[in-house]
Amino acid sequence: MPETSENITFDDFLKLDLRVGTIKEAQLHPRADRLIVLQVDLGELQRQIIAGIRGHYEPEELVGKQIAVLLNLPPRNMRGLESQGMLLAASTADNSSVVLLTLDKEIAPGSGIS
Repeated sequence: MPETSENITFDDFLKLDLRVGTIKEAQLHPRADRLIVLQVDLGELQRQIIAGIRGHYEPEELVGKQIAVLLNLPPRNMRGLESQGMLLAASTADNSSVVLLTLDKEIAPGSGIS
């Protein structure tokens, strides 16, 4: 990863629809060994998000976690299942460790992140 990325404008940042999601269900992707399929409550919205976090998390430990989600990405097919957003996570340079960005206090699903 480079030291810094290209600068964006504040208006570019405002285009990102970042919200709090609560993971309601999590299961291993049936056709991929690094993916987990998440059902995420975003208040008035429910989304399926597929994330490459298998090996870093077990599905059962994810249920109930509140995470940061980027919503306004086009849907993406991942090994035959549609992902409707992206969770935010931090990872080491060699991807040997991945950590979800979670909240330190509970807040209503769908709350905006700024």
